[in-house]
Amino acid sequence: MNNLLFNFPNPENEPIKGYLKGSPEREELVAELDRQTKTVEQIPLIIDGKPVETGVTKEIRCPHDRNQLLAVYQCATTETVKQAIDAALKAKIEWENMPWIERASILLRAAELISKKYRAKVNAATMLGQSKNPFQAEIDSACELVDFLRYNAYYAGTIYAQQPKSDHGQLNYNEYRALEGFVYAITPFNFTSIASNLNMSPALMGNTTIWKPASTAVLSNYIIAQIYIEAGVPAGVFNFLPGSGSVISDVAFNHKAFAGVHFTGSTSTFRNFWKIMANNIDKYATYPRIVGETGGKDFIFVHNSANPIEVATAIVRGAFEYQGQKCSAASRAYIPQSLWKEIRKEIERQVSNIKMGDVKDFSNLMNAVIDEASFDKIMKYVNEAKTDKDCEIVCGGNGDKTKGFFIEPTVIKTTNPQSPTMFTELFGPVITVYVYDDNKYEETLHLCDTTSPYALTGSIFASDRKAIDKAFNCLRYASGNFYINDKPTGATVGWQPFGGGRASGTNDKAGSSLNLYRWINTRSIKETFVPPTYFDYPYMR
Repeated sequence: MNNLLFNFPNPENEPIKGYLKGSPEREELVAELDRQTKTVEQIPLIIDGKPVETGVTKEIRCPHDRNQLLAVYQCATTETVKQAIDAALKAKIEWENMPWIERASILLRAAELISKKYRAKVNAATMLGQSKNPFQAEIDSACELVDFLRYNAYYAGTIYAQQPKSDHGQLNYNEYRALEGFVYAITPFNFTSIASNLNMSPALMGNTTIWKPASTAVLSNYIIAQIYIEAGVPAGVFNFLPGSGSVISDVAFNHKAFAGVHFTGSTSTFRNFWKIMANNIDKYATYPRIVGETGGKDFIFVHNSANPIEVATAIVRGAFEYQGQKCSAASRAYIPQSLWKEIRKEIERQVSNIKMGDVKDFSNLMNAVIDEASFDKIMKYVNEAKTDKDCEIVCGGNGDKTKGFFIEPTVIKTTNPQSPTMFTELFGPVITVYVYDDNKYEETLHLCDTTSPYALTGSIFASDRKAIDKAFNCLRYASGNFYINDKPTGATVGWQPFGGGRASGTNDKAGSSLNLYRWINTRSIKETFVPPTYFDYPYMR
């Protein structure tokens, strides 16, 4: 019997590899990219640890090269979703009763496999399928994914160690149970690490899942699923179900044993889920946990005491890395009139040096947006801005989907702080700048706070500490992650727990113990050593 008490040490973050010319990691990655582009992966569903084919298939092609077929995947049907839920409920009995340290050790083994054996494979799949450059893939599908697994093991230990007071007459303790039922994980295209974490943070705490990956990230997610099986995750703990979200959700949200949803995606989709769950509340055995990180309209706010070069660099990196498809990407900026000319000049200089193209060309900072629907939506707003009398295209503004879905890094200047691109989430390489009167700093802070329904990330650039404090207080609820003199992207597991409020989600902070608490159901136990033998109390005698 494994009765040891153990806490994993607070881990170090996974080192980021440089991929410099001639380095072993670069040579391995280039070889893996070549291998995957010459192979068409056949991807089944995974139900109860076994591959399942439905005969309904879809293709995966590179966003930056529509002619490059990467994989063909099977799509879930109503019947296979039911089978997956049955498998998850069956597997849960043994999984939740397994000592937590053994669950953690399996996931830590997966972390080591990703860190070493499969690093190039996972990164290459993320690059090709989700159009990321090598650095963006490295910090996502290698480093952040591994960090989630290692830090969660540490955080789980701190949770399980939290116990109430006992004395000589009684023993009190908390049992941290899994939720009663299955967890539905709905994962996004933009971060392979998030797709992993949305499954494995509930699993670490004893839950089992059905996993609906984004259709544009099935390849990398399938590789991750295979690694978890190799690491020893038992059959049925997760069940991999690519396919139509409506088909899978219709079964999952109507099932009596639905215990929670772990979601990253659009605000409109998440709000619709809330409505469905509310209407189905009488069907459920328990009140389901609802955890979601959704949209954003992330801002950079600039005070006239800021350094213009630092601001321009933050705008370029924050808005255009990974084509602006990070949930935290900067998409609106408030800049004082006195600094705008210099900041604009530096933005134009930096943007003119940005290269864009195929992920296999490591000199490219930018690649393609994820698909044609995304391309069309973004370009619709950019083209409307071109004819808007309040707007000026500072740089970029063009797109080309002849071969892949390429959109130039685009900066729009507006004289109307309520222009559509100041409050609409575009999820692309577009940032809109509102230039304000230096004397209206506080007024414009209030404008920033109230313009967007979202509250995910934001930043303030200033050297004046009083100005920073004013922004800190005025924008208290405008973002769940707030940055001082930094771009609003790049949250690191264990350093900046990530999540936002308002229309940006439930702010349950992935990368911290706060998220893990959502996947446990606590039972408090009291044992009395010598029970009383009569009803009366001393004061009655």
